[in-house]
Amino acid sequence: MDSLAKHQPRLRPEVLISEPLLLGPKTVHLVKDTDSGQSFEVGARERFLMVRMDGDRTLAEIGAEYAETFGKRLGDAQWGQLLGLLGSRGLLAGAPQPPARDEGAEPKRRNGPLGGSIRLVADAHATAGRLHRHTGFLLGRAWGGALLATLAVMLVALAVNLGALIDGTATVFTNPVLLMGVATLLWFSTALHELAHGVAARHYGGQVGEIGLRWRLPVVIMYCTVDNYPYMSTRWHRIVVAGAGAVMNLLFLLPFFVWWALAPDGDTREGLAGLLFLGALQAAAMLVPLPPLDGYTIVGQLLGTARLAESTRVYWSSALRRAPGSAAYPRRARNAYRAYGVGAVLVVALLVTVLILLVQALLNAS
Repeated sequence: MDSLAKHQPRLRPEVLISEPLLLGPKTVHLVKDTDSGQSFEVGARERFLMVRMDGDRTLAEIGAEYAETFGKRLGDAQWGQLLGLLGSRGLLAGAPQPPARDEGAEPKRRNGPLGGSIRLVADAHATAGRLHRHTGFLLGRAWGGALLATLAVMLVALAVNLGALIDGTATVFTNPVLLMGVATLLWFSTALHELAHGVAARHYGGQVGEIGLRWRLPVVIMYCTVDNYPYMSTRWHRIVVAGAGAVMNLLFLLPFFVWWALAPDGDTREGLAGLLFLGALQAAAMLVPLPPLDGYTIVGQLLGTARLAESTRVYWSSALRRAPGSAAYPRRARNAYRAYGVGAVLVVALLVTVLILLVQALLNAS
């Protein structure tokens, strides 16, 4: 007992632990070993103990802090169970490590002519770092504020000229040359959208995992993954990373907006109007709070949840059936899942309405 009390366990630095997140009726913390890639969930009490395993505190000291916080002392059997679990997963310094993930190995992919994915760069993190060296200043407070203010002015101007933009969009859809040009530019905008996620993640200490192409014919898009997104330092940083893509879509439109504002009447101005309308629509679509869009990720961060859509569906199913399990949800969880459930229905209704009005406006314009 004395030797166990004097033991000073240390969690490996490669182990990441997230902030508290709502998952159904529970509050959990996500845990990930970046070497092996394995991840799992722990409760608030387990997280309390794990973050204090720094190699300096003894189990006796950690146990005293635990008892002061939770009003309960851990016995040897409980310590042994926890240390055994962490050790078996290779999370403690000195414990046998699980097989390390081979960063250079290409993951197994089921690629076919109708769907699949492929990496575009061997080291996505380094590529994002190089891009960040040239563009990361835009994420600073002064530059970022000026950029957002400029984009706000652009959006107001576009809203004031909405009728002209819709007319231009109708012209684009009836002109194959303009349509091809606008479609190509919008595809390029989606590529920049993905790279913006990577640059923002690099700015805030994230790990960019892959940059590549994914296809589900006839759609071919770029993608950028951030491996440790849930473990980034603050919720605000995670929100900025999630929203960076939509901001990039709007930034891409900025020079075309200036061109459109100065261009004389004609096909060029009409094509630019169509590009601006569809590009702004593309950016807005990315912020819709439905999975798997960026807006869904942002709302999940604002509500402090994991797997928000799934948890909301389970809660509403239980609540509508008045199942006993629904009473186990704490108030914060009930409020979050109720708000998101109602909000999602309203958003879908709004999207359907906007789509109908948009189609009508385009038909009238043509």
